[in-house]
Formats: sequence, C-alpha cells, structure tokens
Amino acid sequence: MKSITIKGSERENVGKKATKAVRDAGMVPCVIYGGNQPVHFVADERAFKDLVYTPNAHTVVVELNGTSYNVIMQDIQFHPVSDKILHIDFFQLSDDKEIIMEVPVKITGTSPGVLLGGVLRLNQRRLKVKALPKNLPDFVEASISELQMGNKLYVTKLETNNFKLMHPDNTVVCQVRISRAAMKAAQEAAKAEKGGKKKK
Repeated sequence: MKSITIKGSERENVGKKATKAVRDAGMVPCVIYGGNQPVHFVADERAFKDLVYTPNAHTVVVELNGTSYNVIMQDIQFHPVSDKILHIDFFQLSDDKEIIMEVPVKITGTSPGVLLGGVLRLNQRRLKVKALPKNLPDFVEASISELQMGNKLYVTKLETNNFKLMHPDNTVVCQVRISRAAMKAAQEAAKAEKGGKKKK
C-alpha cells in the first residue's frame, strides 16, 4: 500500500485552551494509539489533504522531532458547520500484527449485461480487509467480465492475495440491474412476438 508522510510536532499541553489555540493557528490536534502510550501531536491542516480528501487508502508515516511512526488513520472529526478537521486518531502499526482497514473497490473488465443495456450499480465502494501491514492492498479488484443482466457479484468471487475480506459471504459488491429502457424494449419485444403468434 502507498504511504504518505506527515510532519508534525509533539504536544506537551493537551487541555481545551491549548487545543483551541492549536486550531486557531490552522493546526490539527492528533493522537497516535497502539504503542506503549498515546502520542499527542499537531500538524498543519494542509498536510492532511492527500490523506483525507481522496478515495484512495494510504498508510502514514508521522515524523515527530526525528522519530517516525508507521500508522493508519482510525478516526477523524469534522466541524459540523465549517467542515474543518477538528481531530484525527491514528493507530500505530506493528510489522507482525494484522490490521483491519477499509480500501476502495476497483471495477475491472466489461460486463456483457451492461453492453446489452443494463446498469452497473456499485453496492460497496470500500471493503474492510485484514492483513499484515506489508500485505495491505491499495484496492480490491472486482472483475465484472462475467456479469450478465440481473447478476450480482459477491465478495466470495473476489481474489484475495495475502489478505482477508471482513464481510459476510452474501455481501454484494456490485450488480447489473435491468434499466428501464431495456425493460421497456423487452416488454415491447414480447408484445410483438405475442402479436405475431396471434396472426399465425
């Protein structure tokens, strides 16, 4: 999985007054869990744009005063009105411990059902995977090459290399639905066929 680097500085004071001052200065208060003890730090709000405002999934290297932490974003809070980032929780990764993370679904191939006028509906844009940090995928590939009109693609049909999907077997990733136009054409064809048989 691709990684991005965020540079910040550790926080000594984590009280409400100090946190407000941090936000007023255009910085985001953050905390890293998963290690021996939580690590509180701040970083410029602009440093998070490639992590937060993207459909892609990333691991993160947080650099604080010469110390690096390999982490993933676990939780994020936004201001209800301004949408500014208020706080971010990170979780520290261990090379030998599996982690659960959401990654995007990437559709590949061409569906015969879509070529016949069906509409592809993506039910799951992201899927939860479990893997060692080194095996976390950038995305889960979903091939629609065999989907006919009305077919569904279940998670059990997806390839999983060195990672597990954390979803029930009956989870639908995407499906090809019959469009109104295709349905109307089928009804008209059926009527025409019926009319033809009557004339005979």
